[in-house]
Amino acid sequence: MLHLTKLAVGVRDLPHLRALQAERAAAHPPLRHLTRSFPRRAEEILAGGSMYWVVAGAVIVRQRVLDIVADQRADGTPCTALLLDPALIPVLGRRAKPFQGWRYLAAADAPGDLDGVLAAEGAETLPAELLRELRALCLL
Repeated sequence: MLHLTKLAVGVRDLPHLRALQAERAAAHPPLRHLTRSFPRRAEEILAGGSMYWVVAGAVIVRQRVLDIVADQRADGTPCTALLLDPALIPVLGRRAKPFQGWRYLAAADAPGDLDGVLAAEGAETLPAELLRELRALCLL
């Protein structure tokens, strides 16, 4: 199994990503992320891989990749669509430097999911900046 990482450009925090994706899924279902290149290792990604989103300098959430298909942008330009499960799964925070496009992420190197205990204690209700700092310090 193999994962992808991608910068969520312009996204402030997890609630903002959730809102943007809900809008996109409602306007053009199913939920997809368009990218220029078709992953050469698509079979490995489709064997249970996820898209790990980098938000404000840290990997904080993932989504399962359901399918990878040829698609077109609004202007007719060909591209690849990564069809994503709408469920956003918070992960243990990890700092990430900026990069372009997406990157492969080996399953062994992927951050673990946050425990249900942390979610039950209301980690997502913390102010976005505090949550970002705690994740950057790998405390969440």
